This record gives sequence, C-alpha cells and structure tokens, in this order.
Amino acid sequence: MVLDVNRYRNKVKKNTPKFNMIPFIDVVFTILIFLMVTSSFGAAADQTQSTSGKPQVTQSSGTSEYYLVPVAGLKKVTVNGQDMSSYIRNGAIAVHTKVIDEGEIVIKAKSGEIIITTPQGFPTNKAVKAPS
Repeated sequence: MVLDVNRYRNKVKKNTPKFNMIPFIDVVFTILIFLMVTSSFGAAADQTQSTSGKPQVTQSSGTSEYYLVPVAGLKKVTVNGQDMSSYIRNGAIAVHTKVIDEGEIVIKAKSGEIIITTPQGFPTNKAVKAPS
C-alpha cells in the first residue's frame, strides 16, 4: 500500500483553518456581565454625609479673615439692605469669616445677586471687601 504524501500535502495546504470567534466572545461577555453585577464600584454613600447638597460646616483651619465667594455673572451684593456692589471684582467678592460662620448668605445665581445678613453687632462695612 503506497501512501501518496504529495496529494495529502496539497490537500492540507488548500484547507486553511477557520476559527469561530463567536463562542469566545459569548464567554467573555458573560464573564464581563458577571463581574459588573457582582462588583461594587466604590461610591457607596457615607452615613455621615448629608444628601441635601449643602456643604458640611467644619472647623476651618485657615488663617484668612476673608474668603472669596465667586458667582458667575455677579451683579449685585446687598449687606443688611445696603448695596455693596462696588466691591465686586471679576464676578467675586470677599466675605468675612464671621459672616460666613454666624450670618446668612443667600446666593441667587440666576439673577447674579448675593444677599448677606450679618450677625448681631457686626459692622456692615466689614462684612465684605473687594478681593485682592
């Protein structure tokens, strides 16, 4: 019995292997979906954080007496009913630390207005100043 090696070689050369990638892709997507469902992506809400969107008041460690309050399109600043718009520089104003801690600040971003109520006995002229 004679083996025809050349015919077998030609047959093997003509037949190129065909890889079916569909089962591989199915397995990869199944693993990916499993990992996404079972993983937690770190941003679980902290029980101490409030969900109201307001910043939490903490003891400030800074030594600054005034803090910059920027508002896009700021046009008017009122302190205890007195117009202090002349202190606005580049859409921002500097507000005294005691006013921030003990007073009341209402920011109306749509109208570009800040309304400040100072604590009892605090002078109106020291509540705000022009940013430096």
